[in-house]
Amino acid sequence: MRRRHVLATLVAAGAAVALVIGPQMPSAVADSTQLFVYRVPATSEAAAQRLLDHGFDVLENRSGTDLFVLGDEATAARLRGAGFRPAVSEKLQPTTWKAPSTRLVPDAAAPVVAPVDETYYGGYHTVRAQHAHLDQVAANRPDLATVVDYGDSYLKTRNPATGYDLKAICLTRKLSGDCSLTPSAPKPRFLLMTQIHAREIVTGDIAWRFIDHLVNGYGSNAQVTALLDSTEVWVVPIVNPDGVDLVQQGGNRPYLQRKNLNGAAGCANPPTSSNQVGVDLNRNTANHWGTSGVSSSRCAQTYPGTSADSEPETKAINNLFRRLYADQRGPNDSDAAPATTRGAMISLHSYAGMNLFPWGWSTRDSANDAALRRIAAQMSQYNGYQYGQPGEILYNASGTSDDWSYGELGIASFTTELASCGSFTPAYSCTTTDWNKNLPALMYVAGKAKAPYQP
Repeated sequence: MRRRHVLATLVAAGAAVALVIGPQMPSAVADSTQLFVYRVPATSEAAAQRLLDHGFDVLENRSGTDLFVLGDEATAARLRGAGFRPAVSEKLQPTTWKAPSTRLVPDAAAPVVAPVDETYYGGYHTVRAQHAHLDQVAANRPDLATVVDYGDSYLKTRNPATGYDLKAICLTRKLSGDCSLTPSAPKPRFLLMTQIHAREIVTGDIAWRFIDHLVNGYGSNAQVTALLDSTEVWVVPIVNPDGVDLVQQGGNRPYLQRKNLNGAAGCANPPTSSNQVGVDLNRNTANHWGTSGVSSSRCAQTYPGTSADSEPETKAINNLFRRLYADQRGPNDSDAAPATTRGAMISLHSYAGMNLFPWGWSTRDSANDAALRRIAAQMSQYNGYQYGQPGEILYNASGTSDDWSYGELGIASFTTELASCGSFTPAYSCTTTDWNKNLPALMYVAGKAKAPYQP
C-alpha cells in the first residue's frame, strides 16, 4: 500500500545507518571535533520540517518514523532543547587520509602528480582530476566524446583565479548534429549529474566510472554500443566544484560541506556540522522554491538562497538543460508530459539507498506518476533500493533539480541516493559496491530516454 504521508513506510535495513551504539549520549563536555549521527523520532511531516527549521543537518536517510541528524556533542543538547529525543546511532570514525594541495589553498605548493591522477581520501578524484579526465577522454576518442564548458562556479564569477569552470561531457557515436547545444538534436538524451552536494563524494567517482564504461565498452559491449549509437549520454561529474574543492581539503577532520561557497551569508568557513557558508543548490531551483524541506537559517545545510535560481551553478545547469531538452510539458503542476516526450535524467546523491521521483515538494501525484513509478520500481530491481516520492519515504523537499527538470521540461527525472556504505566519506573500496549495484539502473534509464513515458 502506498504511503501518502512522510512516515508510513519503513526504510530497508540496508539503508539505515549500520553501526548502532545504543542510547548512550555524548559526555556533558562538548567536543566540537567528534561527529555523531543521531537517531531522532519524527512522527509527522511537521516534525521533520521543524528539524530543518531549527537548522539541524538532517541526513537523507530514514528508518521507520526516525530521521537522522549529523552533529557534534553540542547538537544533542540543541535537539533536546528543541523538544526532540535524540539517541546516538553512530560515532563517526576519524578519517586518516591526507587531502591534496590545490589552487584554492592559499600558498599551497603545486601538486606533484598529473592533474588526472590527483586523488584524496584514498582514491576519490579531485575537481582538477575530474576535469582533466573529461579532456583526456575527448582527446583520446573525438569520435565519441565532446566536452562542454557550460558556465562558471560561484567563486569564479567573483575571482577567475580561485573558481572553476562548470564542465559536462557528451558521449555518443558522433554524427552530424550530435552533441550540439540545441533541443532539436536528432538523438534522445540522457543526463547524469553528480556532486551537486559536495560532501557526497562517492557520486563523482561513479560518474567517472560510467564515462569510462561507455567509452571503453563501445564496439565490444553490445549494450553500450547500442546505447551510444542511438542516444546522447551527457555526464556532469561535479555540479558544485567550489564545494568539492573545500571537501577535499578536510584532511583528517573532514569538511562535510554540502552547499556551494556563496560566502555572502557570513557563516563558518571551514564548515562545522551545524554552520557552513553557501546555498543548497538542490533547494535553489524555481520549482516551488522555499516551500518545504528547507531552512531559512543562512548557515543551515538546506538554506535555499535569497531567491529562486539565485546561484550561478543553478542558473548554469538549468540553462544547460534548456539547451539540451525541448519544453514538452505545460506550465501547471497537473499538466502531463505527452507520451511522445524524449529525455531522461538522474541526479546521484548519497547515502540513503533510494530511488526518488517527482514531486519532491509534495506527495501529490504528478500527471506522469504511473510511468515514473514504473521506471523507479525497475531501477530498484537492479540496485535493491527503496523507491517512491521523497515525501513518501524520506521527507518533502522543494526546489530540487529533478522537480525542476520534470516540471519545467517534462523529462523523466530521478534522484538516486546511493547507499555508500552508510557514510559521506567511506573507504574508496565502497565505490565498487555502489558501482556494481547501480550500473544496470543507469543503463536502463539511459535506454528509456527515447520514450520514457511509454511502456
